Amino acid sequence: MDHLHASHRLLKGAFLLTLSGLIGKVLSAGYRIPLQNISGDVGFYIYQQVYPILGMAIMLSLYGFPVAISKLVSDLDEQGVQLSIRSFYIPAFAWLLLICGLIFVAGYTQADHLAAIMGDEQLTSSLQAAFFVFLFLPFPSLIRGVFQGSGIMEPTAISQVVEQFVRVVVIIGTAIYVTRIGDIYDVGVGGALSSILGTGASAIVLWILWVRHPRAHVTSSNMASISFAKTIFFYGLFICLNYMLLLLLQLVDSLTLVPNLMEAGFLGGEAKVAKGVFDRGQPLIQLGTVIASSLALALIPSVTQKRKEKEPDQVHRYIFGAVKYCFLLAIGAAAGLITLFPLVNELFFQDTEGSNFLRLFMLVILFSSLAITISSVLQGLGRVVHTAIVILIAVLIKWGLNIWWIPKFEVYGAAASSVVTVAFVVCCHLLLLHRDFSLKEWKRLPWCATGASIVGMVGFLVTVEALMIDIEHRLALLVYVLIIIAFGAAIYLYLLIRLGAFYKKELELLPFGEWLIKLLPRGRRV
Repeated sequence: MDHLHASHRLLKGAFLLTLSGLIGKVLSAGYRIPLQNISGDVGFYIYQQVYPILGMAIMLSLYGFPVAISKLVSDLDEQGVQLSIRSFYIPAFAWLLLICGLIFVAGYTQADHLAAIMGDEQLTSSLQAAFFVFLFLPFPSLIRGVFQGSGIMEPTAISQVVEQFVRVVVIIGTAIYVTRIGDIYDVGVGGALSSILGTGASAIVLWILWVRHPRAHVTSSNMASISFAKTIFFYGLFICLNYMLLLLLQLVDSLTLVPNLMEAGFLGGEAKVAKGVFDRGQPLIQLGTVIASSLALALIPSVTQKRKEKEPDQVHRYIFGAVKYCFLLAIGAAAGLITLFPLVNELFFQDTEGSNFLRLFMLVILFSSLAITISSVLQGLGRVVHTAIVILIAVLIKWGLNIWWIPKFEVYGAAASSVVTVAFVVCCHLLLLHRDFSLKEWKRLPWCATGASIVGMVGFLVTVEALMIDIEHRLALLVYVLIIIAFGAAIYLYLLIRLGAFYKKELELLPFGEWLIKLLPRGRRV
């Protein structure tokens, strides 16, 4: 009974973490739309230049460091060593502080050089402020890891939502203040301040919850025989690379896009505006990727090396199902956004500027969703180092392609380099997975049914867009766009089911599964 209770608690905790992560990522993507509306393309460009640094700090605080600490807690538990101030909290906190302190010192002292590389020395103060966030990470990271190592996921989930909410409120408030009376470059400082206050708020929440859970910090004088440094460095930094693919690509664009646009003949102000327009695609890609990969990632905890050895057929079904769901959702989201992008651009960002190269950029949704899903499968099978190395190689490819293509093709070059880079990551991950799941198996994906369903959905969206009358009010435009997106999604799902892309057992997992099964061709209702 205790084992069943523990398993139930773990599953409930995993669901809570997934849900809070989804809410956090939707908030993180969503607030950048009003931010652009308030501060304009230049203000948005300034924020997006520092965002990759803030995003990496958040990733380390939510995923990297807590995973490392939870592993330490598990290792200590196996040794029968209880968590004490002397044997655990002080060394763990010291190592976290050392790593974060080194990142802060390196970033703060080199902020002027980073700004120079970005082609905009006015960004120096914003970059310096952004690196301050790292000094606030050790405490919340430590407490999240302690709770997770004890199988208690609720504190991480609650603190994550609180952190994102505070960040959103502060950055929007700062943007309003700056655009009315301040210097537009203070938007970047405001972004850093929002992350510092968000991290502080999460630390307070975690402290309160930690004090109320005495079992999470039992005192003992036993000393541990584990390597704090190796575990925190390896799990905290290396594993986190797999969650940072999109952030690292954004960082490369922050460092290379403006200087290379100026090399292509843009004036300084024009290049900054162009970068701000290009960055309109980032929140939409983030949202599309989260939606497309979230359902698939729910199946991933079932994929482990131990389980594969015991139940290989079952693990194969989980892998295929995860990638299949991700593929169908991602290609549908990408196709829909590409088709409707001028409308979406006008709705969210108040004009249709850059719609053509942003359409190309939306292909990233398909490949990044697949990359995240397959890398999570590989992590479950113990291929952590391999996937991290692929990400590092991908960053170098993105950098090289930006330098090569942006002077020739301008912003189109940056969009194309991102698409090629994430496609490269997917290809590498599939090759890494080949030993456990043959490449030939992917022939079983419903390629023809998917292609026909995409054609049907796109045909409907193009027809509706062509018949569209001018809508002046944004609220009316929002309602109109949401209605045609809902109809487009319904047509896509209907065609997928009718054309045999799903089996009965696959539809049973979905909401309204019993009704959806009735739409299946007769041969697939078994």
